[in-house]
Amino acid sequence: MGEAYAVLSDPEKRKHYDQISRIPNFGFGRGGGAPRGSGAPSDGGFSFEDLEGFGGLGDIFSSIFDRRPKAAAPETNRGPAKGRSIEYSVEISFLTAVKGGKISIDVPITEGCATCGGSGASPGMGSKKCAECKGTGAISFGQGGFALNRPCPACFGRGQIPESPCNACSGSGTVRQNRRFKITVPKGVEVGSKVRLSGKGERSSWGGRPGDLIITFKIKPHSFFRREGLDIHVTISVNLAQATLGSKMAARTVYGKKVHLRIPPGTQSGTKLRIRGHGIEKGERVGDQIVEVDVVIPETLTDEQKQAMEEFASSSGLKH
Repeated sequence: MGEAYAVLSDPEKRKHYDQISRIPNFGFGRGGGAPRGSGAPSDGGFSFEDLEGFGGLGDIFSSIFDRRPKAAAPETNRGPAKGRSIEYSVEISFLTAVKGGKISIDVPITEGCATCGGSGASPGMGSKKCAECKGTGAISFGQGGFALNRPCPACFGRGQIPESPCNACSGSGTVRQNRRFKITVPKGVEVGSKVRLSGKGERSSWGGRPGDLIITFKIKPHSFFRREGLDIHVTISVNLAQATLGSKMAARTVYGKKVHLRIPPGTQSGTKLRIRGHGIEKGERVGDQIVEVDVVIPETLTDEQKQAMEEFASSSGLKH
């Protein structure tokens, strides 16, 4: 922190700092044309991901504080930038989200070109040393006495240029196609839950390790079950006699079991009954199933039923 203060308080050092800070994204600004995370320049604002393959913040600030040589050779880098990570949303059924399971999904992803084996050269053709980076795979640029390295955009960091570019991939060494993945859905996943598959994202254009595949779950609503946290909510209908006199009935749980449920005499519409331990299982925690009672009032009565109801109302002192 003291050294940072010394840089910013010294007019000459501050001038150097301001000069390098005006470089768009330290060399990753507009004009690169490749997506962020692919190892190529981004088209937007600064991202720490853009520094992953270029030595990181430590290399930049080491240059500012004169702790390393002014010009860093390409081989001192931490390695080629990682490929772009892919975020993909998949909709699963309500019961799969509760119970867990395995699903298959097709994800559009950048793969190594099968025609050229990822070399970028036409079959049978060789490659030559890249004139831009002289075969190192990286180029240096400086501003105000500071030097930084980045993968060479001419050869995608490979150090070699195809003598004749592959027609299938236009010399990039990669193609876009669908890849099928088998995904294990954990028990009790919620809307927005994510699963990361390390190394299953896009291949790096610079020869680095692949990015990750990040799966985000969406959940289809169920016609009978609803979820609140780890609790399962359902609504069951009972008739007037069941609600008035009490009853026993079988309640279906989310795991397919049938549990005997007692409806107490005098149950009102909207009453909630709890079946403990029959909610969602997640780790060591288990929710409950909440049963809401809906009392169904008959819409029509026979003359006999109407007379019986009137007698009941009169004997009970009920207004009608």
